[in-house]
Amino acid sequence: MTNGEPYDVAVLGAGPGGYVAAIRAAQLGLRAAVIEKEFLGGVCLNIGCIPSKALLRNAEIARLLKRGKEFGFSFEHLTLDYAAAVKRSREVADRLVKGVGFLMRKNKIDVFMGTGTLQAADRIQVVDSEGKEQTVRARNIIIATGARPRTLPNIEVDGKHIVTYREAILQEKLPQSVVIIGAGAIGCEFATIWRSYGSEVYLVEILEHILPLEDDEVAEELAKSFGKFGVKVFAASKVAAAEVVGDRVRVKIESPKGEQTVEVEQVLMSTGVRPNSENLGLEALGVQVERGFIVVDDGLRTNVPGVYAIGDVTGKLLLAHVGMNQGIVAAETIAGAETVRLDYTMMPRPTYSHPQVASFGLTEKQAREQGHEINVGKFPFRPNGKALGLGEPEGFVKIIADKKYGEILGAHLIGPDVTELLPELTLARMWELTPAEIARNVHAHPTLSEVLMEAAHGVEGQPIHI
Repeated sequence: MTNGEPYDVAVLGAGPGGYVAAIRAAQLGLRAAVIEKEFLGGVCLNIGCIPSKALLRNAEIARLLKRGKEFGFSFEHLTLDYAAAVKRSREVADRLVKGVGFLMRKNKIDVFMGTGTLQAADRIQVVDSEGKEQTVRARNIIIATGARPRTLPNIEVDGKHIVTYREAILQEKLPQSVVIIGAGAIGCEFATIWRSYGSEVYLVEILEHILPLEDDEVAEELAKSFGKFGVKVFAASKVAAAEVVGDRVRVKIESPKGEQTVEVEQVLMSTGVRPNSENLGLEALGVQVERGFIVVDDGLRTNVPGVYAIGDVTGKLLLAHVGMNQGIVAAETIAGAETVRLDYTMMPRPTYSHPQVASFGLTEKQAREQGHEINVGKFPFRPNGKALGLGEPEGFVKIIADKKYGEILGAHLIGPDVTELLPELTLARMWELTPAEIARNVHAHPTLSEVLMEAAHGVEGQPIHI
């Protein structure tokens, strides 16, 4: 604190990792503070994970309404109000942000709003929006400053015609046509939202398939589904130029099939993120950084005693739930409490496209390249009664296991609500259950989870319903 005894922990950044670290520290009896320059909850709660899921729910309803005839209902004049969807997403985000504020008060965590800079390993200078300065002293500091959109050097973001997710998530006007550069999770989710509302969508990915970090078969299945949905997918392609011409953007796409120029209302840049590690005072302290990311050990310690880092700024795996768990581990490490070692390869990886994608662990290709002898169990959603009843039969579950011992090396899911199915498999992996044991766990019928059971049977070549 500014006067008197220093805090036990001061967290620089109040995103998912930062505020969770502060709460866990407080639970362990440590006096904690957080410093945040923009908003409690960070990108995730305000302009990322949470509002995008609200928009995706609206998009899901929009798709169902357009399928009315299939389900036996019709409308005289169906209108879709995208601005109303965005307003609802803001209400959802605002509610959760207020909830974080409540949790800070409940856990007696002091909040300092302003830009923080490390003056020493035990001091942070905070400058608020009015230029007022104060110093927060702490025995331990956790850096949780996150990341921001990465852009391409040949394409200038103007915030209107060429945007990042920050502008895209807040704009109430639906782009009637859009080129999305980058087909990772953000690109695929916006493609789902905008196409569901009728936009013309071009999805361009420079690597060989969309969702380039996912299993090849999953990526191919999503590309096929997107194609049926009307999303124009360009894999192994790049945007060579994007020029604003009047109220349009002229975009040159280079693909294996040749060069194509399209004119669209907007371009979304979703080419990854870069860490917020500049201007924090890291250099003066000698904190080790590689490619902008702060280097940490298993306890989230940096090379400077008393200084820790968590979340996207560490570059370990840029997902909110990873930052949250790093925050818990960092707080427990500082408190000297029992903690765990995080296995980033086995962390769940969700993508809320349509259909959804969820995975963890090694892809089939990676497992073979690493020399594992494997069995693969794969089962489609099409024979599943619940999936058929939902009208969502696309996709499959794929489990990769060690041939000799049955250890689960990875799982890759695409289909309805698969992000909700993944925890059974990650829990099984954590507690060293084999596919044979998953297969003998009784799964209620009819449920989507039966596809997990069937894929587990399939690892041994004995699925029931195919």
